[in-house]
Amino acid sequence: MFLLREVFAYPYERIAEILDKSPASVRQLAVRARRQVTAREPRFETSREQRDRLTRRFFDAFERGDLEQLEALLADDVTLRGDGGGKAPALARSMRGRVHVGRTLLAWARSAARFGGTLRQVEVNGEPGAMTLDRDGKVISVITLDVAEGRIQTVNSLVNPEKLRHLGPVGDLRAVLGGARNTR
Repeated sequence: MFLLREVFAYPYERIAEILDKSPASVRQLAVRARRQVTAREPRFETSREQRDRLTRRFFDAFERGDLEQLEALLADDVTLRGDGGGKAPALARSMRGRVHVGRTLLAWARSAARFGGTLRQVEVNGEPGAMTLDRDGKVISVITLDVAEGRIQTVNSLVNPEKLRHLGPVGDLRAVLGGARNTR
């Protein structure tokens, strides 16, 4: 009913015929549906200052390897996505949940520390993020954060070298990871 009215602009009378209900009942259903949709919208917009402060705290915890602080900044149902484009090692599928995502991010941070990677905070397509650079200053990955309601809702990791080329020279993630494993 909601889609018929809001998306396809069906008149209430036509929807009433389809649902075998009175037009008054359909109008009431529409009011309730709109309330439901509105209730799911974020209650407040995160200001740029709040977003930047949260981002700094996130990457600080990431670099320090502080799992407790990292998890505290993530939404309960946070999503972690990876894009290797089949050209670099990446997540096989999206990951959800504060604990799983936090531990995976911490493992990534430890791996970056082993290969001498550095993290440079940047803005990516208007979103907060960071680039990981190898020892030679070549781009290994880009992480972006989706911040809403005072928490990080989504973490996107891009390691596909074809999508990183516009940022500068791209490092070889497989070689870096192989070297990091050999230094244990």
